[in-house]
Amino acid sequence: MSTRYNHHADWTADARRSLSMASVQLLTKVDGPLAVTAFARDDRQVRRGISDLVERYQRYKSDITLSFVNPDAEPQKVRELGVTSDGELVLSYQGRNERLKPFEMNEQAMTNAVQRLLRAGERWLVFLEGHGERRAHAEANHDVSLWVKELESKGFKARGVNLADSGVIPDNTSVLVIAAPQVDLLPGEVKAIQEYLERGGNLLWLGDPGSLHGLEPLATQLGVHFLPGTVVDLATQLLGIQSAAIAAVTNYSPHPITRDFSLLTVFPLAVGLSLEPGSPWQASAFLQTGTSSWLETGPLADEVRFDENQDIRGPLTLGVSLTRERAAVAGDAGHEAPQQRVVVVGDGDFLSNRYLGNVGNLDMGMNIVNWLSADEQLIAIPSKTALDTGLALTPVQLSVIGFGFLMGLPALLLLSGLIIWWRRRKR
Repeated sequence: MSTRYNHHADWTADARRSLSMASVQLLTKVDGPLAVTAFARDDRQVRRGISDLVERYQRYKSDITLSFVNPDAEPQKVRELGVTSDGELVLSYQGRNERLKPFEMNEQAMTNAVQRLLRAGERWLVFLEGHGERRAHAEANHDVSLWVKELESKGFKARGVNLADSGVIPDNTSVLVIAAPQVDLLPGEVKAIQEYLERGGNLLWLGDPGSLHGLEPLATQLGVHFLPGTVVDLATQLLGIQSAAIAAVTNYSPHPITRDFSLLTVFPLAVGLSLEPGSPWQASAFLQTGTSSWLETGPLADEVRFDENQDIRGPLTLGVSLTRERAAVAGDAGHEAPQQRVVVVGDGDFLSNRYLGNVGNLDMGMNIVNWLSADEQLIAIPSKTALDTGLALTPVQLSVIGFGFLMGLPALLLLSGLIIWWRRRKR
């Protein structure tokens, strides 16, 4: 009877007081103890909030430890770990540390920090610049800053490179990103990209309909052909999408990128891809449209129709992955993984700031980069873990609630008081 037994039951809507399945899956990837050090003064409310958050993770991983340090009592340790605020957390795993600020005390921030700890070494995403590409840290609708911000929260680092200035791609590049250039590259720049591939580098190439802008030698090197025209998909109109030039992918071929992936992805103004025979790469198509799509080679007028003599009927390939062993590549660039990986997607809009929030586009973009950087164990973990707890009300509903509190409730109290007064008077 002296033993204490704990039982936890979460009756909140959508189990808001429990970990999401994404966080639980991530904890299964953590091999070994995880130490959490909280630098918090003796404030019972602050320490209790920290304990409640960490306890959710301890229910699924027993070797997570939590210790409290008063920053006023140990200033030397505070300086060594770079702690700057009261209530800050330091997560330690296999010699690596991640910090959480007091305003980040939620599951999404905590899970992102654990995910960053699982990435051994730096992961640099280098974006090609200088040719009108979609920029990594710009806020325009056609840029990709929202996607990059999500990648950085998972432990990646992003920077741009202008080959006209540097002439070479940095050696610490994990993935080179070519995000739909709008003007022609110089022959020397194309040669630098080809040499990067020959050294064993990984590549993500996002293309758009139209010219390849000087990257034809790169397409030949990869054995990928960009088909002429724009993908049209009439099935998207059933989903409420007005433009037929937005293709949808609902079924995915077996591939590590699409493992356990069931979300719809949309691709505006996409181009079809085909694979050339005899390529030294092992190629696999992982993004394909449905049978209601075709490749429109004519102008996109108000009403497009399939032309049997010119257009190409779907299914059409929108995304391909290419792999080859690095041992067979001359001049290995020092990459840890033995396999060189390339992904080519015939659309740059699906990861842009304008379309990133559409259903599964963000998660697909995260999966692609995780696979390219050889972090397959993180692919099945969705990028968003915070549940939507907002309440959307129409103007009529807001008016009814406002009238009820301002007029209805006082009137009800007044009426009940009058009834009680009348009954007492009759006595």
